[in-house]
Amino acid sequence: MSTADILDDLAARGLIHDSTDSDSLRARLAQGATGVYAGFDPTADSLHVGNLVPLLLLRRFQQFGHRPVAVAGGATGMIGDPGGRSTERVLLDSATLDTNLSAITEQLRRLLDFSDGPNQARLVDNREWTAPIGVLEFLRDVGKHITVNTMLAKDSVRTRVESDAGISFTEFSYMLLQANDFKHLRDHLDVELQVGGSDQWGNITAGIDLIRRTSGNHVHGLTVPLITQADGSKFGKSVDGAVWLSAERTTPYAFYQYFVNTDDRDVERFLLQLTLLPLEQIASVMSQHSQAPERRFAQQELARSVTALVHGEQEADRAAGASQGFTRAAAELEDAEWVQLAASLPVTELASDDIGRDLIELLAAHGIVSSKGEGRRLVAQRGVSLNDSVIVDGQLLTESDLLAAGWAMVRRGKKQRFLLHFVH
Repeated sequence: MSTADILDDLAARGLIHDSTDSDSLRARLAQGATGVYAGFDPTADSLHVGNLVPLLLLRRFQQFGHRPVAVAGGATGMIGDPGGRSTERVLLDSATLDTNLSAITEQLRRLLDFSDGPNQARLVDNREWTAPIGVLEFLRDVGKHITVNTMLAKDSVRTRVESDAGISFTEFSYMLLQANDFKHLRDHLDVELQVGGSDQWGNITAGIDLIRRTSGNHVHGLTVPLITQADGSKFGKSVDGAVWLSAERTTPYAFYQYFVNTDDRDVERFLLQLTLLPLEQIASVMSQHSQAPERRFAQQELARSVTALVHGEQEADRAAGASQGFTRAAAELEDAEWVQLAASLPVTELASDDIGRDLIELLAAHGIVSSKGEGRRLVAQRGVSLNDSVIVDGQLLTESDLLAAGWAMVRRGKKQRFLLHFVH
């Protein structure tokens, strides 16, 4: 593939929101490989699915022969990007940042190719070059070249300045820190393109201006649209909160289920923007899907592809197998299938005194519902089932409820499932 063809691929996937002069950028990419960077601040101990688009953008550039540079923001993470927020971030201490940085570093390594080669991925921490700089040096070498007028014109800053909460000087300075990152990477790693979500456009152009004013070099910027869902709900949110890339925060099964439940209106766009499947294959998937949408073929392809990217092929296979298990009644499942489900779903091991116990009390005791009161409310709303049968108030767990080799399935709402297991 030509290094310049990446722009055509991104355009076909709907992945270009803003860019600097497109003709100039295309001409530069046609000249050969260049460094491309995106930053990821360690504000939590995991990235979330919203980070996938810019992260996969680096992977796409690598596929087309360019050199991806992932910047783990140990420095910028200490400040917090004001973009997309109405209030100040809580400042994290160094120990928390180190823990978060270590965790997301592993996630970045799974999604980029760090093996030796001409387009080998690089992972760097912006604390390496930011921490040694003194305040006066930073103000003179960086702040001097970016006017307050320019900063106030950026949407992320202007919105906060005009809000009731305002913006602190700390977060106001974030743009300068990110601009300095771009300058450092241009000087030391030959990075000529910064990419990110559309909310990063102001920070990206600040770096472009800083480089032009200090060295006269011409660099480029490109942003991808922030993903939204057709029903107006926020992408990357489930009934339990954010959908994380960490298996400890969001299990591979729950991750798979989030995507397999994608709305038909969103599934083609998500296949284009959240997977590395070729355009021709996606067209074929959608053609097959259109023949029988109720079979959710496209959603299954999406869920499996994204889960394999984030958690690996084995976990994707397990999650897909567990998901397929739910197309059959619990009473039809064999013991081997229950074991397969147990690799993906939460399992509660039962004791002998749990047999004959009130089900609402049992579910509350094992954390499947938060309290007996919540359990009663869900039961009254017909929101909890055991082995595909709705639970009623006062129902007890009996030995006849335990299927195969001592298994039972609890469903809470439409999507949450839990296994009970009793060994005689």
